[in-house]
Amino acid sequence: MDVEKKQDQLTTAQMLVKCLEAEGVEYIFGIPGEENLEVMNAIAGSNIKFITTRHEQGAAFMADVYGRLTGKAGVCLSTLGPGATNLVTGVADADSDGAPVVAITGQVGTERMHITSHQFLDLCKMFEPITKRSKQIVRPDTVNEIVRLVFKYAESEKPGACHIDLPVNISKMIVGVGEKPLEKKIPPREHADLSTIEEAAGEIFKAMNPVILAGSGAIRSNSAKAVTEFASKLKIPVINTMMAKGIIPFDNKYAMWTIGIPQKDYVNKIIEDADLVITIGYDIVEYAPVKWNLNGDTQIVHIDARPAHINKLYQPLVEVVGDISDSLYNIMRRTSRKAEPVKALEIKEKIVAEHENYSNDTDFPMKPQKILNDVRKVMRSDDIVISDVGAHKMWIARHYNCYEPNTCIISNGFATMGIGVPGAIAAKLINPDKKVLAIVGDGGFMMNNQELETALRIGTPIVVLIFNDSHYGLIKWKQEDQYGKSCYVDFTNPDFVKLAESMYAKGYRIEKSKDLIPTLEEAFKQHVPVVIDCQVDYNENIKLTKHLKEVYENL
Repeated sequence: MDVEKKQDQLTTAQMLVKCLEAEGVEYIFGIPGEENLEVMNAIAGSNIKFITTRHEQGAAFMADVYGRLTGKAGVCLSTLGPGATNLVTGVADADSDGAPVVAITGQVGTERMHITSHQFLDLCKMFEPITKRSKQIVRPDTVNEIVRLVFKYAESEKPGACHIDLPVNISKMIVGVGEKPLEKKIPPREHADLSTIEEAAGEIFKAMNPVILAGSGAIRSNSAKAVTEFASKLKIPVINTMMAKGIIPFDNKYAMWTIGIPQKDYVNKIIEDADLVITIGYDIVEYAPVKWNLNGDTQIVHIDARPAHINKLYQPLVEVVGDISDSLYNIMRRTSRKAEPVKALEIKEKIVAEHENYSNDTDFPMKPQKILNDVRKVMRSDDIVISDVGAHKMWIARHYNCYEPNTCIISNGFATMGIGVPGAIAAKLINPDKKVLAIVGDGGFMMNNQELETALRIGTPIVVLIFNDSHYGLIKWKQEDQYGKSCYVDFTNPDFVKLAESMYAKGYRIEKSKDLIPTLEEAFKQHVPVVIDCQVDYNENIKLTKHLKEVYENL
């Protein structure tokens, strides 16, 4: 029952927003609706900037990438029913990929939940499998506890998504006198037990052919400097997952680049020949143990902020659980290695030579290797590429090399198409002085291209590079690989240049290979979003499959 509001009293919705301010929320991405009008009115009177998107999925992806790049929970908001269901894909992506996100949904009044009601879904049950916590506010005096709870869980290791559901009648109720946001406290860093540090140091000292497998947890813990020093001092080659690109500069002697494409690549040979795999911030959702420890006989040292996953093929000799950088420096002080990883370095020479083969390629449509070679020449070391999901993601993983962490964002836990454009908007919003490039397939681009209007309206001049082949290219690749033919993956595209111009953005079409670099340079000078349509030669997909089979047999 509503209570008459006095001037100095707050509604539940107003207290919710006060709590969001106390959590340091800068932006909320979403779409208003009838059941969250009270919340929208409270946001309008706050210091928080509301970013109105063109689809709730775009809002969730923006919150996802915001959380991944900042370490602070990105916030997305929708109304009830279809608005909430539209959030699901982006929320699931954040939860799987370890990005802190808080999703807030409107809801019917509590007086209508016991009967069939217009647009009613049990949203807490719906979000429960794809979040760390899903809570409904049913009493005004619990809003501060619930907000603090969901942010704590969203931002704690492993980060992920949390959900708050606010019924419309509760949003208008008065919060009791004296209620206020709970204080946000940062827990102290936890340090690994000394005995595990010493045991890990001993295993590394004994190993003849160790290799590091670095995952996304190492990026989240800001351990790039420690990983680079650890590898360089102990002369251990480093392989990174797709979500850990940049954990060690690609031109570092011991950087062996990325593992994770479906085919066995050069780096698979390095990890299979290892007598010890040192996993640092590794998450099995990124690259399953069955793909690198098929027989279960690989010796493993696990270094992470969390204990090891339970998996038959992931049974570490020792688990070093605590602050990753602190653990690495402590292990370094207790062990040494003098032998160079000769075979790994020889394999790296072959990788480098293969990649450099494409630098002067002039064919058109352009080979994906050449496109990424050119992109790397235009992007500075700290500029940001957001990869959508599709065949181009495999090429980005393999051919786009990084100097710094969080400069190539790939969805590889949930691996979600459509993240590229909205993700780039969030990246540009928080990095206005950096070049932000979304690399998308034509399939993924058509899923959320409406957010170009959002980018224009809020002043985030992103550049979108479309790999255009008129197919769902990754599925076609897999079909041809398994069956020697493809089906149901073809489509037609609009004129992407005219589509961009219709949204008052800029559009360019690449007609010759030599035009890509100057077009990219021109695109990044614009003050509006830019779309670049580039025909790609995906005959290279099957060629790569055949090439890698030959390579692997001869390594």
